[in-house]
Amino acid sequence: MARSRALILFRLAAALLLWGAAAGADNAFAASCCGGGSASSLTLSKFASSMIDVSLDVEKYDGYWDSEGKYKSDPPGSRLSQYRLNLGYARRLSPNWQVSAALPFVWNDNRYSAVSSSTKGIGDAAFGFWYEAFDEMRCVWKVESIEDMKPAIYAGATITAPTGISPYDGVSTSFDVTGRGFWRVDANLLLDKTVYPWNATLMYSYGVYMERPVNREYGNYVQPYHKKLGDRRLVSLSGGYTYFMHNMSSLTGTLALSELSEAGGTIDGAADPTTGMRKRSVAGTIAWASDDRDWVTKFTISHTIKQDGYGANFPATDVFTLGVSHVLR
Repeated sequence: MARSRALILFRLAAALLLWGAAAGADNAFAASCCGGGSASSLTLSKFASSMIDVSLDVEKYDGYWDSEGKYKSDPPGSRLSQYRLNLGYARRLSPNWQVSAALPFVWNDNRYSAVSSSTKGIGDAAFGFWYEAFDEMRCVWKVESIEDMKPAIYAGATITAPTGISPYDGVSTSFDVTGRGFWRVDANLLLDKTVYPWNATLMYSYGVYMERPVNREYGNYVQPYHKKLGDRRLVSLSGGYTYFMHNMSSLTGTLALSELSEAGGTIDGAADPTTGMRKRSVAGTIAWASDDRDWVTKFTISHTIKQDGYGANFPATDVFTLGVSHVLR
């Protein structure tokens, strides 16, 4: 009886962990248009030709929000963790166009109510396309006109490919997955403004999942059906301060607030009550940039507030990220 109850709790936690694994792919960091300011997405500074970005995420799970937004604790003795090694590359195609690609390698290490699981594999890949709606750097030291207040504006799209292991492959629980199993296309808008020593960034993303056929769930073949996840929204607002050292290298501290949500999905066109989620989080980043802004090292802590109303149908997590970017001129 105790073993059966443990398995039920394990499957519940595994389903919530799948949501968390999917959200992890959205965390990418880079320099601002000036080459070392705020952290937002994998974008090149204005006059850089390419960039290599490597980061390690350590995500710790601590409870979850149910579908009504009530925070619930995990059973005593639970330990849920995911580790992601993220490899990213961005390249400039022209003065105003750039592309990027990112691929995570995922390790899952979990223990939930006496049931353990440990897996690893490639996660979902992401490919980005960005247009810069400005020709000169928008970073200024002093505001002398309205022109100096104009932000750097990026508009683009991200395509997420289901290269990871999903629930529709030969796995037994969601603890074994490394991806969602769906194609997704996101439209992105990024506004970045620096008036030294201050900077601010606003990012908005709206994503649409592609419908897919399903004939297997967690290794078991089922009656074929078509499934589509709900539209996805991400809003992030951040602000930071840059301190320049005597050798002109810099330290930038950034605080960010974000909200991620996903509408309910469908199965064969009918509403799927098991889908849909929402999460609010806060994050702090400290970034060091070399004097020529060709090297950037950053450390980020992303925290969810473990109280009622700060999420729904989603795990509560803390994410620790250490990353290094190298810009090629």
